[in-house]
Order: sequence, then C-alpha cells, then structure tokens
Amino acid sequence: MQNIGIIIAFVGLSAVSAASPLLAQTTGQTPHPTCDHCQATYVPKSELDAYFDRGKLNSVIDQQVRHVDLGAMRVGIAMVYRPKGDTHHVVEHEKVSEVYYVLDGGGTLQTGPSLVKPVARRTDQVEDAQLIGPSFDAESIDNEMTTELKAGDVVIIPAGTGHLFTKVPDHITYIVVRLDPGKVLPLKSAEQSKAHLAKPYKKGQDMY
Repeated sequence: MQNIGIIIAFVGLSAVSAASPLLAQTTGQTPHPTCDHCQATYVPKSELDAYFDRGKLNSVIDQQVRHVDLGAMRVGIAMVYRPKGDTHHVVEHEKVSEVYYVLDGGGTLQTGPSLVKPVARRTDQVEDAQLIGPSFDAESIDNEMTTELKAGDVVIIPAGTGHLFTKVPDHITYIVVRLDPGKVLPLKSAEQSKAHLAKPYKKGQDMY
C-alpha cells in the first residue's frame, strides 16, 4: 500500500445563524455550528495499515475503523481490501452514502439508481447492522455507469444508488467514508478500535 499519511478531521458545518440580517452587521457574534464543541478525529496511518493487514490475512473485505457523531449526522471511516477476482452482486444502501478513495490496485465499478428486481436484505446480518444500514440486493442495474478505478481516484455513491465490482484484476484497497445522516450505524471510538484490533480474529464478526 502506498506510503501516505492520512488525517481525517471532522469539524461539522460552521454555519452562522442567519435569523436576522442585522446579525451579519454586528461583531462578537457567537457561532452556532451543527456540531457544538465537537473535537476533530485523527486516524493515524499505522491504524489503517493494521486494518489492512488484518483484512488481507483473514480475507475480511470491509472493516469499520471509526464512526463518529457530528451533531447533525454521523460519519464513518472503513478500510476495504478486495483480492483478485472479488466481485459481488448489486447492493444499494437506503440510508448511508459512501465515498471511496482508492489507495492502490484497481477494478471495474458499476453504479446506478435503476435496480432490476431489488430484494430487501435481512436486517439481522452483521454487515447491515454495523457497516451499511438497511439495504437491498438486486439482479442488475439498468442504464449503469461503468468506471475503471485506479489508485488516487475518488467516487461518491449516494444512498439509493446500486453498485458492484464486476472486475478486480489483481486487488483493490480503498478507504470508505460513510455518511450517515439518519444515525443508523453504531458509533466506534479510537478506544473501541484499539480493543478491536487487539482481539483475536473471529470469522464472521470481525467487521466492527
């Protein structure tokens, strides 16, 4: 994985109240952000590398690193490693949007909101409860957009947009930023992450 340092700072929206036009003409105003007195969240590269190594060693595709409350919404950071040939069917998330940042490797990604024969996923699955929230599987996507992802690329997948990898020639490693305005996913702190990484791997329960 390429040697990069990653600092993820979440400070919320710094919107100042616009209830009265006169406020904009005064000085010494008090800010009223959507996340009141929230601290930034720092995730060191060493921690991301630890998730990458754990996932690669144990064939764990998707692992949540953080999920923090920003007042108006929650935001999560996940580490994903897909080995050669790891394609999957169409999946769509009802409440959670995602941003992919590709670290290395590459693959062919199809996206689109027009799902063919969607079926609601079971709500008791670990992945849905901890990583993606309420979701649908589908047979395929009509009028899909196909993108060849490579290191350095970013893709934004809104809630309601189906997506799937159709080709992974060698591997692909990427960070997922999960936008959770409905707060459907559980929080995960730095302390919880440290405890998670310290535990022995347990198949089927090691995403969170």
